[in-house]
Amino acid sequence: MANDNELKKIVLLIEDEIDLVDLYTEILNGAGYDVLPSYDGDDGIYKAKNDNWDLMLLDIMLPEKDGMAVLEEIKKTDKGKKGPIVLLTNLNSEDLIDRAYKLGADDYLIKSEISLDDIVDKVKQYLQ
Repeated sequence: MANDNELKKIVLLIEDEIDLVDLYTEILNGAGYDVLPSYDGDDGIYKAKNDNWDLMLLDIMLPEKDGMAVLEEIKKTDKGKKGPIVLLTNLNSEDLIDRAYKLGADDYLIKSEISLDDIVDKVKQYLQ
């Protein structure tokens, strides 16, 4: 019989603000997901390529490589083609949003315009 850890979906969270990583981890753990945190673009790419994940939450403003570069690189991999990638950022620009979708983002969420419950609902929507 499988244990609970084998059944949990994994959210790869690429976000450089430690307080937000802690907050998102707490709410997503509470909703039954495991969170794999990454704090910069290079590490995020490494984890996206080498670790198991079911959904990626990706900030745009990151050290090392920005989220758009991460998105572009990961979408070229098999994992990036299968797993949904949702941008979660405070950058609200039509040009950035258009570029994100052209690069293969599944969704684009503005942090200041979405509640924590809405984030959990979006994750559930993509992982059901």
